[in-house]
Amino acid sequence: MSGERYVYGFDEPTEGGRELLGGKGIGLAEMTQLGVPVPAGFTITTDACRAYMASGGDLPDGLEAQVDEHLIRLQEVSGKRFGDPDDPLLVSVRSGAAVSMPGMMDTILNLGLNDEAAEGLARRTDNPKFARDSYRRLIQMYGEVVEGIEGHRFEDALAKYADDLPAVIEAYKQIYQEETGRSFPQDAKEQLGRAVRAVFDSWNTPRAKAYRRYNDIPDDLGTAVNVVQMVFGNKGEQSGTGVAFTRDPSTGEAGLYGEFLADAQGEDVVAGIRTPEPLERMHDRLPEAYDEFLDTMRRLEEHYRDMQDIEFTVEDGRLYLLQTRSAKRTAAAALKCVVDMVDERLISREEAVARIDPAQLDQLLHPRIDPSSTYEAVATGLNASPGAASGAIVFEADTAEDRAKEGEAVILVRWETTPDDIHGMIAAQGILTAHGGMTSHAAVVARGMGKPCVAGCDALSLDLEERTASLNGTTLKEGDTITID
Repeated sequence: MSGERYVYGFDEPTEGGRELLGGKGIGLAEMTQLGVPVPAGFTITTDACRAYMASGGDLPDGLEAQVDEHLIRLQEVSGKRFGDPDDPLLVSVRSGAAVSMPGMMDTILNLGLNDEAAEGLARRTDNPKFARDSYRRLIQMYGEVVEGIEGHRFEDALAKYADDLPAVIEAYKQIYQEETGRSFPQDAKEQLGRAVRAVFDSWNTPRAKAYRRYNDIPDDLGTAVNVVQMVFGNKGEQSGTGVAFTRDPSTGEAGLYGEFLADAQGEDVVAGIRTPEPLERMHDRLPEAYDEFLDTMRRLEEHYRDMQDIEFTVEDGRLYLLQTRSAKRTAAAALKCVVDMVDERLISREEAVARIDPAQLDQLLHPRIDPSSTYEAVATGLNASPGAASGAIVFEADTAEDRAKEGEAVILVRWETTPDDIHGMIAAQGILTAHGGMTSHAAVVARGMGKPCVAGCDALSLDLEERTASLNGTTLKEGDTITID
């Protein structure tokens, strides 16, 4: 291969490490070497992203040819062809910077589907619901990420047509046509090329820049792009997806900590759109995959000698790992984790001391409501990130930022948070959401910031037109003071 090399298969060795392959890419490569079940795929390096940004948006010479070469290898491994109308190879495109930035950059699933391929997949799997659900997800994610179409347009159409998936697909295609002036692309290579560019571009979105500013991450690192053969958690009752931590990221306690959604794709869990079940429920549905997953979690923590944050999918009873990374955790969890790992002989005392960030230690003094107080909670949710906070209710991230600039303490109250809310989460004293679980975007980001977060509060209902929130019959207006703990 002449010229600079920009693409590596998960099974191809490289000296570049995390800085070249990004966190997700190096995790997939190392899990492949460990023999952990990982879908096949390849990583486009951070060098390619930096070259793309330096040129003002031109892909570097040789990149497209290298992607084509690795696509051919992926077709050989999978026995499927990208763009095939009868049995298509489908891929996801996932960002992965060298420094973890949960949810801040973009992902697109199910690339390679089009009108013909969706029907071909339905015939091949004898599962039209699965094939059409996968296609409508692609149109939505591609529309949002590549074209910048507002997500609520797709959500409104989904709510309107519900389980009539052919009608949902037609509505989605109509939205795409209205917003872009073009038909949804039917060419798989065009989909992939534009998706890769969109992930590179997501490095410089306002939310990614805000996250980097808050966490002192340099702007010139760029992101890698991972092209991964799709595995499907939305194939039915023997399939599902989840996120798990090898220890509790709020307290550091050893034990099972995670969430699972049956018949779903991974974005459903981290986006907080649906509130998932505790991971233990997976044992009832998929006992063999569950046991294999527990063993894999143990192996990964022992290998990395650190608490891991793991994304996984089960397709027709078979387990696949999609990501492992060092888990975002509270200061209390960080302290307990290193003490326990010294006792378990995973790390030395010197390593334990080096792992504690002194700047994080003030989190150990988190405020909390006096346990002896007689206050009664209006409602309860999931303790996604510890601590207590009081402030005025605000319903939008922009409002949170504006009021905080004026010195007002605010609580951001949302159905669920999205990565675009990051500036409001930074500004708020705490976060309260109606949907989402302990591994949702809101929970992971809040823990990393050391901010109190209550997620999955089923009793919370919002009327955004009236600017009110209802909690078990108690109605609160925007600006009213609320306390979360």
